Parts: sequence; structure tokens; C-alpha cells
Amino acid sequence: MSTFFKPLPKICLAFIIILVVSACENDIREVQALGKKRIGVEEGTKIVAYISQNGKVKAKLTAPVMYRYLQDSERVEFPKSLHVDFYDSALKVQSQLFSTYGRYFENERKVYLRDSVIVFNVRKDTLWCKELYWDQLKQQFFTDKPAILSQSDPRQRIFADSGLTADQNFKWFTFHKVGPGKHGQKSFINIPDSSAK
Repeated sequence: MSTFFKPLPKICLAFIIILVVSACENDIREVQALGKKRIGVEEGTKIVAYISQNGKVKAKLTAPVMYRYLQDSERVEFPKSLHVDFYDSALKVQSQLFSTYGRYFENERKVYLRDSVIVFNVRKDTLWCKELYWDQLKQQFFTDKPAILSQSDPRQRIFADSGLTADQNFKWFTFHKVGPGKHGQKSFINIPDSSAK
């Protein structure tokens, strides 16, 4: 046998070792991403969820990001905003909700909303507040923080110093305490003149 072929197995072995070692090299970003993954947390993106009660669709929730925590008491968090459409029995949108942040407590069936919370309905009634709770079972909103409710018929704007409780479609609402707005604005209501024809 020629002496040329004797070192060939050693060269092949060295080449295979180099391939194996280079294949085991990790991308530093992948290793860092593994370190950031949280145990007991499910993550979802581009979320679309339908909320039903007694077999009837009541609302549609959309959000860019969702985290579901499985430890202790289960909760779902929407850290990058959420939007909810509330439906009537004919599946027509009756009111809508926007919030920068939301947290859903599964066991209590309540949603905590904060930062730039806006709720409005088809009659153009609009609620602004910094914090708001949505009780799914009662189908109500409530807050003990300042809130502003604006309505078009009758035309009124009410500043609720200590919050309010309201039906999720604004069919009714109760103010805890009415007072001046943040910059001294006054609540008002315009009642049409009954003698006008």
C-alpha cells in the first residue's frame, strides 16, 4: 500500500472533529434568549379571542402581545395594549374599549385596565379614565379613580372625582362623587327647552 494513503484516516478524523466542534458553537443571542424565558409563562402574539357567556358571544378581544401566568393564581397580562368590541344579542358592536395595559384574573373573571383607558358606545357616549375594572359576570365597569363621562344626548360632561359604576354598554351609570375636573372644569348638562318645537 502506498504511504500516501496511510495518513488519510488521520486527516479524515481531524476534519470530522473540526466539523463537530464548529457545529456545537452557539449563537450568543440564542443563549441570552434562553436565559430570558420565564418558567410558568405562556406567551402569545397577535391575539384574537372571543369571550362568551352561557354559550353566547359577548365580546372580541385583540392584543399584540399576551402573557399567561400559570403559577399561584392564573392571570393573563396584556402589556402592550388591548382592544375589546362588546356585542349585543345580534352580534352588533355596541361599545368598544381601548387600554394601554390590561390584566385578566381568570378565577374572578375580572379585567384590570390602566393607562389611557377609553370606552365608547354607538351613541357616542365616551368614558376616559386612568384605571378601570371590567366585571365579566356582571357586565359592568367600575373604578374608584377620577373619570370623565361625555354624552351627546342629552349633551353633558360629568367629572367623577371618586369614580363610577356603569353597564358595559352605558345603558346606565352611577357616579360615586361628582366634582370639578383636573383643571377646575365643571360638570354640565344641556337640557333641551321643552317649549321649543
